[in-house]
Order: sequence, then structure tokens, then C-alpha cells
Amino acid sequence: MRNSRTDDSVIFSLIRTELMPLAHSVHPLDAHAIRELPVRFRTGITYVAAAGKTAKPYGFIHFEKYGPLLYIDMLVTHPHHRNREWGKKLMASCEAYGSTHQCTHAKLFVDDINAKAQRFYTRLGYQAVRYDPELRCFEMVKPLAPPQPQPGI
Repeated sequence: MRNSRTDDSVIFSLIRTELMPLAHSVHPLDAHAIRELPVRFRTGITYVAAAGKTAKPYGFIHFEKYGPLLYIDMLVTHPHHRNREWGKKLMASCEAYGSTHQCTHAKLFVDDINAKAQRFYTRLGYQAVRYDPELRCFEMVKPLAPPQPQPGI
């Protein structure tokens, strides 16, 4: 789980350097978007990937539950820690949360110019269901399986 006191500076830096440059609706120097980040993180859940509780995060995932929908808002892995399955592990943890909290499907948006992320989500079982030309994003959806009962229970 995210510790705002120790994790937010790294998380917000990752957003500015890795997500905002790909987004058509905001700019990395957009002061309003930067100021809104703490507000955005007050809702939902954020998991971080890190070497320990006090270590700087390698990456993070932020998501919210809306009834049967698990909405994945943001996922970022630091460039020096990519290709080590941190993104895959963060997604698996997020989806496990959704499954255990009666979510039937997960949804996310990925920027049209981010082909690498599109391939990543497709490999995880997400399918593009529509394109939003205003946002220049693909909406991707994946059904979530209900949690499996433990043997002997």
C-alpha cells in the first residue's frame, strides 16, 4: 500500500515524466494537473512496488472500485525497473483485489501513441472495446474471475 509521506514524491515524478508526456489532454508542466494529483489519490487504492516499506517505489498502480467495475486509473514502472515484471505483479495484485471485492470486470484507458502499453495490456487479457477520439485513448476491458475457494473450505 502507498504511504503518501514517503511515496508521493516518487509517484508524482513518475506521473510527470512517464505518463503526462504521452497524454494529449495534459502537459507535464500543467500546474493545475500537478496540484490535482493529491486530490486524485485521496480516492481509490494505490499499491507500490518497492524493495521494502521505506524504500523508494519502483512503480505503482492506482485503481478504484465502482460497483462491479474495477477501474485502473494509472500504472507506471520506473524505466530502470522495467522488464522485471513489476507492472505484471502490480496488475495481478489489483485484479486480485477486484476479484475478492466482487468486481466482474476491469477497465482502463491507454493512450493511442503508447503501443508498448497496449501490447502489455493485451498480453494480460485486456481487449480494446472502443476508441475515444477526444481523449485519443483506447478503452480496454477484461473480465475478472471470481476468487477460487480454498481447498477444504
